[in-house]
Amino acid sequence: MQNIPVLTVSERTLAEAYESALLRLYNEGTRFETQYDKPGDPKSLDCTMNMTVLEPESDPMIHQAFPGGIDELKEYVLELKGYKDHWVKNMNDPKDTRWEYTYHGRLQRYGSWKEMDKGKNERVDVGFQIDQIEHVIQKLVDQPFTRQAQMITWMPNHDLEVYDPPCLQSIWYRIMEDEEGVRWLNSNIRFRSNDAWGASFMNMFGFIRFNREIIADEIALRSGKTVKLGRLNWQADSYHIYGRDIKQAKEMLFDRLDSMSLEERTFNFKDEFIQMMYNEAEERIIMKIRQYDEQHS
Repeated sequence: MQNIPVLTVSERTLAEAYESALLRLYNEGTRFETQYDKPGDPKSLDCTMNMTVLEPESDPMIHQAFPGGIDELKEYVLELKGYKDHWVKNMNDPKDTRWEYTYHGRLQRYGSWKEMDKGKNERVDVGFQIDQIEHVIQKLVDQPFTRQAQMITWMPNHDLEVYDPPCLQSIWYRIMEDEEGVRWLNSNIRFRSNDAWGASFMNMFGFIRFNREIIADEIALRSGKTVKLGRLNWQADSYHIYGRDIKQAKEMLFDRLDSMSLEERTFNFKDEFIQMMYNEAEERIIMKIRQYDEQHS
């Protein structure tokens, strides 16, 4: 094959878009080896994916066929709010084996790195540092139709050399206003690499909540205008299912499509029992992070 397939999906809700994108990949994707394969692993299914969720906050929002649960979704949302930013390594210390980055850290403190201040006996931020989140919010408050409300993660001085650089590359926002004066936050989110089975649902759910809680709510607060979430366009240069995961995806999703209704394959995020599980998970996750910190201090 000469060309990587470019597949396009547009659906009303997150759960429907996630399912449709996986099905298109399964039926029309090409096969690739990856640098993460183990001996004997089948080749991955891969494509370039352009997926649009027209109503990101509408139900059915949660698809049951993703390898995780409500606690994991909540933990990822907290991570995107910065709860694990302190797990990032000192870029100047080759012996530091902590995380290379967090998305929140790259968005809020782009360009920063840490080194040891011997006088204070602690790691401190050095170099230039840009709070992209603050700049984007204020741009959209001042001029909702701007084309310049963009955040990036890629730091070529660092990421070209590391084993596991950021998959998320950029987030772009623009606001539409309807005839009733309601503002709709539209976004384009681009990943260079997106694990369609192992991570993409959590990624999309997490950034929908990020767009709501971090971006839209703050724009509404500062502008005094109602801000709802308009369409989310999700772009993945490499949208893939690792060969080792194809069997699980087939058993949990593809083989069930003919025998289960959409209602049986999904959850409504607004349902009371889902909201209860989601909200109660926060205390457990904060305790989990605290215990990890104590064990690795």
